[in-house]
Amino acid sequence: QVQLVESGGGLVQAGGSLRLSCAASGSIFSINAMRWFRQAPGKQREFVAGFTSDGSAKYADSGKGRFTISRDNAKNTVYLQMNSLKPEDAAVYYCNAHYYDYGWIDDWGQGTQVTVSS
Repeated sequence: QVQLVESGGGLVQAGGSLRLSCAASGSIFSINAMRWFRQAPGKQREFVAGFTSDGSAKYADSGKGRFTISRDNAKNTVYLQMNSLKPEDAAVYYCNAHYYDYGWIDDWGQGTQVTVSS
């Protein structure tokens, strides 16, 4: 099992920036991919950005050019730098660990709220 703790959310004005962090612990050696998702009120959870199994970064179209995912392996932490934030970026952001353990498993953090004022 993988435990994930997100931090870094908050209130920011449109055009501002935030950096989210996701600290992983537990069976981190088994992680195949680390990803960020978000969920706005009344909407489905959607993919934002992530590292694939080969280490490459992928982004949803909504964040391309504005969001950057990075990681610090020594700290077992993944970051999401979000610039030029828009009101439509407001959501609860969740960190996800995808791994195989007698089947594919997704573990989630508790989420961190991002609010963008216009």
